[in-house]
Amino acid sequence: MTRPAFPDLKPVGLEDRAVFDEYLGARPFETCEMSFANIFIWKDSEHPRWTILNGSLCVLVEPDFEDPYFLPPVGGERVPETVAACLALAPRLSRVPEDFVARHGAGFKAEEDPGNFDYVYLRRDLAELKGKRYDGKRNRIRKFEAAFAHEYRALTRVDVSGCFRLLEDWFEEKANGDLYMRAERTAILQALASFERLDLRGAVVKVGGRVEAFTMGGLLAPDMAVIPIEIANPGLVGLAQWINREFVSREWADVAYVNREQDMNVEGLRKAKLSYQPARLVKKYNLTSA
Repeated sequence: MTRPAFPDLKPVGLEDRAVFDEYLGARPFETCEMSFANIFIWKDSEHPRWTILNGSLCVLVEPDFEDPYFLPPVGGERVPETVAACLALAPRLSRVPEDFVARHGAGFKAEEDPGNFDYVYLRRDLAELKGKRYDGKRNRIRKFEAAFAHEYRALTRVDVSGCFRLLEDWFEEKANGDLYMRAERTAILQALASFERLDLRGAVVKVGGRVEAFTMGGLLAPDMAVIPIEIANPGLVGLAQWINREFVSREWADVAYVNREQDMNVEGLRKAKLSYQPARLVKKYNLTSA
Protein backbone atom coordinates (compact mmCIF):
# COMPACT_ATOMS: atom_id res chain seq x y z
CA MET A 1 0.00 0.00 0.00
CA THR A 2 1.05 3.60 -0.55
CA ARG A 3 2.15 5.18 2.70
CA PRO A 4 1.14 8.79 3.35
CA ALA A 5 4.03 11.25 3.51
CA PHE A 6 3.99 14.17 5.92
CA PRO A 7 1.99 16.43 6.03
CA ASP A 8 -0.63 14.13 4.43
CA LEU A 9 -2.35 11.98 7.04
CA LYS A 10 -4.45 8.82 6.59
CA PRO A 11 -7.25 7.76 8.98
CA VAL A 12 -6.31 4.54 10.77
CA GLY A 13 -8.05 1.43 9.40
CA LEU A 14 -7.60 -2.32 9.74
CA GLU A 15 -5.70 -2.31 6.46
CA ASP A 16 -2.91 -0.35 8.21
CA ARG A 17 -2.09 -3.02 10.76
CA ALA A 18 0.92 -4.40 8.86
CA VAL A 19 2.57 -0.96 8.80
CA PHE A 20 2.03 -0.43 12.54
CA ASP A 21 3.25 -3.94 13.33
CA GLU A 22 6.38 -3.28 11.26
CA TYR A 23 7.29 -0.15 13.20
CA LEU A 24 6.13 -1.17 16.68
CA GLY A 25 7.52 -4.68 16.30
CA ALA A 26 10.98 -3.28 15.61
CA ARG A 27 10.85 -1.12 18.76
CA PRO A 28 8.13 -2.15 21.21
CA PHE A 29 6.90 0.39 23.76
CA GLU A 30 5.75 -0.30 27.31
CA THR A 31 3.13 2.46 27.15
CA CYS A 32 -0.36 1.09 26.64
CA GLU A 33 -1.30 3.51 23.84
CA MET A 34 1.49 2.27 21.56
CA SER A 35 -0.21 -0.74 20.04
CA PHE A 36 -2.25 -0.98 16.87
CA ALA A 37 -5.15 -2.62 18.72
CA ASN A 38 -5.40 0.28 21.19
CA ILE A 39 -5.22 2.92 18.47
CA PHE A 40 -7.79 1.11 16.33
CA ILE A 41 -10.45 0.38 18.95
CA TRP A 42 -10.51 4.06 20.01
CA LYS A 43 -10.69 5.36 16.43
CA ASP A 44 -14.35 6.47 16.52
CA SER A 45 -13.75 8.92 19.36
CA GLU A 46 -10.02 9.69 19.04
CA HIS A 47 -9.93 9.95 15.22
CA PRO A 48 -6.29 8.85 14.77
CA ARG A 49 -4.49 9.59 11.51
CA TRP A 50 -0.99 8.56 10.53
CA THR A 51 1.87 9.61 8.28
CA ILE A 52 5.56 8.92 7.65
CA LEU A 53 8.20 11.60 8.24
CA ASN A 54 11.98 11.05 8.19
CA GLY A 55 11.28 7.33 8.29
CA SER A 56 9.19 7.68 11.48
CA LEU A 57 5.62 6.55 11.96
CA CYS A 58 3.72 9.57 13.34
CA VAL A 59 0.16 9.31 14.67
CA LEU A 60 -2.04 12.38 15.22
CA VAL A 61 -4.87 11.85 17.72
CA GLU A 62 -7.80 14.29 17.91
CA PRO A 63 -10.05 13.03 20.74
CA ASP A 64 -13.58 14.19 21.41
CA PHE A 65 -12.70 14.64 25.09
CA GLU A 66 -9.27 16.34 25.18
CA ASP A 67 -6.95 18.54 23.11
CA PRO A 68 -5.24 16.98 20.05
CA TYR A 69 -1.76 15.49 20.26
CA PHE A 70 0.78 13.35 18.43
CA LEU A 71 1.95 10.08 19.90
CA PRO A 72 5.76 9.79 20.04
CA PRO A 73 7.23 9.10 16.58
CA VAL A 74 8.34 5.50 16.08
CA GLY A 75 11.57 4.60 14.28
CA GLY A 76 13.25 6.76 11.68
CA GLU A 77 16.03 9.33 11.80
CA ARG A 78 16.33 12.99 12.78
CA VAL A 79 13.74 12.43 15.51
CA PRO A 80 13.99 15.91 17.11
CA GLU A 81 13.30 17.40 13.67
CA THR A 82 10.30 15.11 13.34
CA VAL A 83 9.03 16.11 16.80
CA ALA A 84 9.31 19.80 15.86
CA ALA A 85 7.32 19.18 12.65
CA CYS A 86 4.61 17.39 14.64
CA LEU A 87 4.43 20.29 17.08
CA ALA A 88 3.78 22.61 14.17
CA LEU A 89 0.53 20.69 13.54
CA ALA A 90 -0.56 19.88 17.10
CA PRO A 91 0.07 21.63 20.44
CA ARG A 92 1.84 18.68 22.07
CA LEU A 93 3.20 15.18 21.96
CA SER A 94 1.48 13.07 24.63
CA ARG A 95 1.86 9.60 26.17
CA VAL A 96 5.62 10.05 25.70
CA PRO A 97 7.70 7.52 27.68
CA GLU A 98 10.63 8.54 29.86
CA ASP A 99 13.30 6.96 27.65
CA PHE A 100 12.03 8.88 24.60
CA VAL A 101 12.31 12.14 26.55
CA ALA A 102 15.86 11.22 27.62
CA ARG A 103 16.93 10.49 24.04
CA HIS A 104 15.08 13.17 22.09
CA GLY A 105 13.66 15.73 24.52
CA ALA A 106 16.48 18.27 24.50
CA GLY A 107 15.14 21.61 23.25
CA PHE A 108 11.53 20.78 24.17
CA LYS A 109 9.54 21.29 27.35
CA ALA A 110 8.69 18.01 29.09
CA GLU A 111 6.01 17.77 31.79
CA GLU A 112 5.00 14.64 33.68
CA ASP A 113 1.45 13.40 33.06
CA PRO A 114 0.72 11.33 36.21
CA GLY A 115 -2.89 10.54 35.30
CA ASN A 116 -1.59 8.60 32.30
CA PHE A 117 1.17 6.66 34.08
CA ASP A 118 0.68 2.93 33.42
CA TYR A 119 0.53 0.37 36.23
CA VAL A 120 2.77 -2.63 35.50
CA TYR A 121 2.57 -5.82 37.56
CA LEU A 122 4.51 -9.04 37.77
CA ARG A 123 2.29 -11.62 36.08
CA ARG A 124 2.99 -14.19 38.78
CA ASP A 125 1.79 -11.77 41.49
CA LEU A 126 -1.58 -11.34 39.76
CA ALA A 127 -1.88 -15.05 39.01
CA GLU A 128 -0.92 -16.33 42.48
CA LEU A 129 -2.07 -13.54 44.84
CA LYS A 130 0.33 -14.82 47.49
CA GLY A 131 0.99 -13.19 50.83
CA LYS A 132 -0.76 -11.01 53.37
CA ARG A 133 -0.98 -8.03 51.00
CA TYR A 134 -3.50 -9.98 48.89
CA ASP A 135 -5.64 -11.30 51.77
CA GLY A 136 -8.61 -9.13 50.75
CA LYS A 137 -8.49 -10.30 47.14
CA ARG A 138 -8.37 -13.97 48.11
CA ASN A 139 -11.26 -13.52 50.56
CA ARG A 140 -13.46 -12.01 47.88
CA ILE A 141 -12.53 -14.77 45.44
CA ARG A 142 -13.47 -17.44 48.00
CA LYS A 143 -16.85 -15.75 48.54
CA PHE A 144 -17.52 -15.77 44.80
CA GLU A 145 -16.47 -19.40 44.39
CA ALA A 146 -18.64 -20.49 47.32
CA ALA A 147 -21.72 -18.51 46.29
CA PHE A 148 -21.96 -19.01 42.53
CA ALA A 149 -21.63 -21.92 40.14
CA HIS A 150 -19.48 -20.45 37.40
CA GLU A 151 -17.81 -21.32 34.11
CA TYR A 152 -14.67 -19.79 32.57
CA ARG A 153 -14.39 -19.79 28.78
CA ALA A 154 -11.93 -18.29 26.33
CA LEU A 155 -13.75 -15.60 24.34
CA THR A 156 -15.20 -16.78 21.03
CA ARG A 157 -17.70 -15.22 18.66
CA VAL A 158 -20.47 -17.32 20.28
CA ASP A 159 -20.29 -15.32 23.52
CA VAL A 160 -20.03 -11.82 22.03
CA SER A 161 -23.78 -11.17 22.21
CA GLY A 162 -23.68 -11.95 25.93
CA CYS A 163 -20.79 -9.52 26.32
CA PHE A 164 -22.82 -6.84 24.51
CA ARG A 165 -25.71 -7.34 26.94
CA LEU A 166 -23.46 -7.10 30.01
CA LEU A 167 -21.73 -4.02 28.58
CA GLU A 168 -25.03 -2.23 28.06
CA ASP A 169 -26.16 -3.06 31.60
CA TRP A 170 -22.81 -1.95 33.04
CA PHE A 171 -22.77 1.40 31.26
CA GLU A 172 -26.46 2.06 31.92
CA GLU A 173 -25.69 1.84 35.62
CA LYS A 174 -22.72 4.20 35.28
CA ALA A 175 -24.20 6.56 32.65
CA ASN A 176 -23.58 10.20 33.43
CA GLY A 177 -23.28 11.86 30.02
CA ASP A 178 -19.49 11.91 30.30
CA LEU A 179 -17.79 12.08 26.89
CA TYR A 180 -14.99 9.77 27.98
CA MET A 181 -17.40 7.13 29.30
CA ARG A 182 -19.29 7.14 26.00
CA ALA A 183 -15.99 6.84 24.13
CA GLU A 184 -14.91 3.94 26.33
CA ARG A 185 -18.15 2.09 25.59
CA THR A 186 -17.62 2.57 21.84
CA ALA A 187 -14.02 1.35 22.12
CA ILE A 188 -15.09 -1.84 23.92
CA LEU A 189 -17.77 -2.48 21.30
CA GLN A 190 -15.11 -2.11 18.59
CA ALA A 191 -12.81 -4.52 20.43
CA LEU A 192 -15.60 -7.11 20.67
CA ALA A 193 -16.36 -6.69 16.97
CA SER A 194 -12.73 -7.01 15.87
CA PHE A 195 -10.85 -9.05 18.49
CA GLU A 196 -9.80 -11.88 16.16
CA ARG A 197 -8.35 -9.49 13.56
CA LEU A 198 -6.51 -7.58 16.29
CA ASP A 199 -5.02 -10.71 17.92
CA LEU A 200 -6.70 -9.90 21.22
CA ARG A 201 -7.19 -12.72 23.70
CA GLY A 202 -10.34 -12.68 25.78
CA ALA A 203 -12.31 -14.60 28.37
CA VAL A 204 -15.84 -14.71 29.72
CA VAL A 205 -17.28 -15.94 32.99
CA LYS A 206 -20.79 -17.38 32.90
CA VAL A 207 -23.02 -17.64 35.95
CA GLY A 208 -26.37 -19.35 35.48
CA GLY A 209 -25.70 -19.57 31.74
CA ARG A 210 -25.27 -15.77 31.37
CA VAL A 211 -22.09 -13.83 30.67
CA GLU A 212 -21.46 -11.91 33.88
CA ALA A 213 -17.85 -10.86 33.20
CA PHE A 214 -15.51 -10.53 30.26
CA THR A 215 -12.00 -9.27 29.67
CA MET A 216 -9.59 -8.76 26.77
CA GLY A 217 -5.89 -8.08 26.30
CA GLY A 218 -3.02 -8.31 23.87
CA LEU A 219 0.76 -8.39 23.63
CA LEU A 220 2.39 -4.99 24.10
CA ALA A 221 6.00 -6.23 24.07
CA PRO A 222 7.51 -9.73 23.92
CA ASP A 223 7.45 -10.04 27.73
CA MET A 224 4.45 -7.80 28.52
CA ALA A 225 0.70 -8.12 28.04
CA VAL A 226 -1.68 -5.18 28.26
CA ILE A 227 -5.22 -5.70 29.58
CA PRO A 228 -7.36 -2.68 28.70
CA ILE A 229 -10.83 -4.21 29.14
CA GLU A 230 -12.44 -5.87 32.16
CA ILE A 231 -16.19 -5.70 32.75
CA ALA A 232 -17.82 -7.60 35.62
CA ASN A 233 -21.28 -7.56 37.17
CA PRO A 234 -20.68 -5.56 40.37
CA GLY A 235 -23.51 -7.39 42.10
CA LEU A 236 -21.51 -10.64 42.17
CA VAL A 237 -19.01 -10.08 44.97
CA GLY A 238 -15.53 -11.36 44.09
CA LEU A 239 -16.21 -11.87 40.38
CA ALA A 240 -13.94 -9.01 39.27
CA GLN A 241 -11.05 -10.38 41.35
CA TRP A 242 -11.72 -13.93 40.10
CA ILE A 243 -11.64 -13.10 36.39
CA ASN A 244 -8.60 -10.87 36.89
CA ARG A 245 -6.68 -13.75 38.45
CA GLU A 246 -7.90 -16.47 36.10
CA PHE A 247 -7.34 -14.54 32.87
CA VAL A 248 -3.75 -13.75 33.77
CA SER A 249 -3.12 -17.28 34.98
CA ARG A 250 -4.71 -19.14 32.06
CA GLU A 251 -4.02 -16.90 29.05
CA TRP A 252 -0.78 -15.04 29.83
CA ALA A 253 1.65 -17.62 31.21
CA ASP A 254 4.03 -16.65 28.39
CA VAL A 255 4.78 -13.12 29.70
CA ALA A 256 6.56 -11.74 32.76
CA TYR A 257 4.63 -8.48 33.11
CA VAL A 258 1.07 -7.21 32.80
CA ASN A 259 0.25 -3.57 32.02
CA ARG A 260 -3.13 -2.59 33.48
CA GLU A 261 -3.09 0.92 32.00
CA GLN A 262 -3.63 4.24 33.78
CA ASP A 263 -5.87 5.67 36.50
CA MET A 264 -6.76 8.95 34.68
CA ASN A 265 -6.57 10.79 38.02
CA VAL A 266 -9.72 8.96 39.21
CA GLU A 267 -9.23 8.33 42.93
CA GLY A 268 -11.25 5.11 43.05
CA LEU A 269 -9.42 3.69 40.06
CA ARG A 270 -6.05 4.67 41.53
CA LYS A 271 -6.90 2.93 44.80
CA ALA A 272 -7.99 -0.22 42.97
CA LYS A 273 -4.83 -0.36 40.85
CA LEU A 274 -2.55 0.27 43.82
CA SER A 275 -4.30 -2.51 45.77
CA TYR A 276 -2.83 -5.03 43.31
CA GLN A 277 0.71 -3.92 44.27
CA PRO A 278 2.27 -2.75 40.98
CA ALA A 279 5.91 -3.63 40.35
CA ARG A 280 6.42 -0.21 38.80
CA LEU A 281 4.75 2.72 37.08
CA VAL A 282 5.56 3.59 33.48
CA LYS A 283 5.95 7.36 33.49
CA LYS A 284 4.63 9.42 30.58
CA TYR A 285 5.15 13.01 29.58
CA ASN A 286 3.75 15.77 27.43
CA LEU A 287 6.27 17.41 25.11
CA THR A 288 5.71 20.95 23.90
CA SER A 289 7.80 23.61 22.21
CA ALA A 290 10.20 25.24 24.66
